[in-house]
Amino acid sequence: MTISVQGVIARGKGEPVELTTILVPEPGPGEALVTVQACGVCHTDLHYQQGGIGEDFPYLLGHEAAGVVDAVGPDVTEVAPGDFVILNWRAVCGRCRACSRGRPWYCFNTHNATQKMTLEDGTVLSPALGIGAFVEKTLVAAGQCTKVNPAIPAATAGLLGCGVMAGIGAAINTGGVTRGDSVAVIGCGGVGDGAIAGAYLAGAHTIIAVDVDDRKLDWARGFGATHVINSRNADPVAGIQELTGGFGADVVIEALGRPETYKQAFYARDLAGTVVLVGVPTLKSSWYGDCLPSRDFPMLVDLHLAGRLPLDKFVSETIGLGDVEEAFAKMGRGEVLRSVVTL
Repeated sequence: MTISVQGVIARGKGEPVELTTILVPEPGPGEALVTVQACGVCHTDLHYQQGGIGEDFPYLLGHEAAGVVDAVGPDVTEVAPGDFVILNWRAVCGRCRACSRGRPWYCFNTHNATQKMTLEDGTVLSPALGIGAFVEKTLVAAGQCTKVNPAIPAATAGLLGCGVMAGIGAAINTGGVTRGDSVAVIGCGGVGDGAIAGAYLAGAHTIIAVDVDDRKLDWARGFGATHVINSRNADPVAGIQELTGGFGADVVIEALGRPETYKQAFYARDLAGTVVLVGVPTLKSSWYGDCLPSRDFPMLVDLHLAGRLPLDKFVSETIGLGDVEEAFAKMGRGEVLRSVVTL
């Protein structure tokens, strides 16, 4: 038996996204059916639409999501119907060389749902990052569901499913930021501001935000940046060195993914400092913030509910499923930190 729902797909490279009917199977062994309550509009979804990640069109977009478990398949013990969960795209296997060495956040054999969601004509959909959450209900591997405190609004919780977690984890898990450190973050979008929030949470003394957009630098101050540098008007390396006694920052986090900013990050660090490149397998890379969802998601939700982590500030607007294309345009113009689809 399948369930008919509405969802947003990218049918072909560069084509406008489309709201259409999606057929979702009932969960099989190891799977969970989740009613999506909110899903952030992330740059990764735009990259899928533009063909920058793969050619397996059509894609069911959306991955930064939270919702409630509707049903689970046989042998599922991690979650149960009624659980409020954040979806993650790193469901670890527990058996690969990374997991067996006690480093499950580097798992080399993460998995997704076995069954496929389709269009009404039977066309198989490729879910973005193995999730596909711009849809009323989605089918995922049960290990992609992390149960958290339901007191947090879904529009806020879902952001931990990707960009904000990648940033916070880059600072705390990968960069090892601790009390008294100086930290520079290059690129102040969702991931970069997540890194700033993580550095602030960890007790960094000096937090320097670098971007070319004054609006984004203002947002960065709201997450804990103590200093800002507009690199369109000033040399960021010299600026970071000046703000750190001439030495450079203890931790520099590069959150843009450009060769020129990699170079800036390298030269802006202290001689004994750490450079973290978000999502890049060179120097000290940070893959999904080196997070373990079962460990990190509940902790960060509790910190938000305690008033110590302002996750709600990442939400610029809430929109409907039919507004994703315009949200991509706003993101491209730098007008929003996160648009969040609510269902």
